[in-house]
Amino acid sequence: MENSYLIDTHAHLDMVAKEQGELSQIVERAKKEGVIKIITVGIDIDSSKRALEISKTFDAVYAAVGIHPNDAKDFSKSALETLFELSKDEKVCAWGEIGLDYYRDKTPKKIQIEAFESQLNGALRSGLPVIIHAREALDDCISIISNFVRKEPLRGVFHCFSGDKSHAKKVLDLGFYISFTGVVTFQKADGVRLTAGYVPLDRMLLETDCPFLSPVPFRGKRNEPSRVIYVAEAISRVKSATIDEVSRCTSENAKALFRL
Repeated sequence: MENSYLIDTHAHLDMVAKEQGELSQIVERAKKEGVIKIITVGIDIDSSKRALEISKTFDAVYAAVGIHPNDAKDFSKSALETLFELSKDEKVCAWGEIGLDYYRDKTPKKIQIEAFESQLNGALRSGLPVIIHAREALDDCISIISNFVRKEPLRGVFHCFSGDKSHAKKVLDLGFYISFTGVVTFQKADGVRLTAGYVPLDRMLLETDCPFLSPVPFRGKRNEPSRVIYVAEAISRVKSATIDEVSRCTSENAKALFRL
């Protein structure tokens, strides 16, 4: 993309490919589409360790470490300390993804909340921003983070945002960023597009959440970071902005939040 650059702020490269050679091809394809940086995100201890390994292999890749709410049943003080040690590495730029998931119902809410709050404290201790997963749990996530923000300078992003404008306002009022995925390209995602139209470009991030949520025209296929350009194009239409404006603004936001 001439004169443009993009940052995929949420990928799961360990799920996209297992072999080093294939990962190299994926990173190279992203580079050719103007993607200058990728954040690969952990969902448990093993994937967090793998995310860090991948980030150390590729200059353009950074890591986030954390335990996803669906895996919160495996959370412990020992796991928290392991994540904290991982978080000290210079290639780790965030704590995540963490949060609440009331859709899958794999872990009792009480356990999810305890793991979430412990990891928010861990992020504060490490000085890292947080990547929030909130599936059918936006109200509780916003409430919990509000309690933290009143006391501590917590920073972060609500990833793969699916809330309406009222939820978006609450998230923005917390000082958090909002990130959009390939869902914004889906035919029946008018609500997501309305919310994207409401969120200012200077508070927005872009992501693929690959290998999931591949944008149109790749729906149903394995997603990868090179396709974040399709998210940028959809946002440019929603915001009546150029792709260059969208890519530059969202990438500067990512650099500022994650200190890339």
